[in-house]
Amino acid sequence: MTSSAACIFCKIIKGDIPSFKLIETSLSYAFLDINPLSRGHALVIPKYHAEKMHELPDEYLADALPVAKKIAAAQGVENYNILQNNGRIAHQFVDHVHFHVIPKPSESDNEGLVIGWPQQDISQDQLATIHAELKNKL
Repeated sequence: MTSSAACIFCKIIKGDIPSFKLIETSLSYAFLDINPLSRGHALVIPKYHAEKMHELPDEYLADALPVAKKIAAAQGVENYNILQNNGRIAHQFVDHVHFHVIPKPSESDNEGLVIGWPQQDISQDQLATIHAELKNKL
């Protein structure tokens, strides 16, 4: 496992900063968000310091989502979001991979995740071009 001395999440994992821990495995650590969007909003963080998801070893990803699933079930709400951002313009504010588990208890925009979804009109030809580009890189 790697860590960064300056990273707030690495400090939480090490116990240097207190948290309301929910679940800990050998690869993941989950705790309540101190600035929640709704009651029970939690974070799941890998114990490996990586800034972006594509930099994280697969075994940490494989561990994190079952932890998020358990928390979502424990929150007891029918609707919730699992959110993971990569980079500042994608709204990542802590440079350590993390997954938000955010209950959405009602249709209100007063609690839970509130997002816009700026869908774009795109032709089948444009989709085919993008598909080919991505397939070649996979």
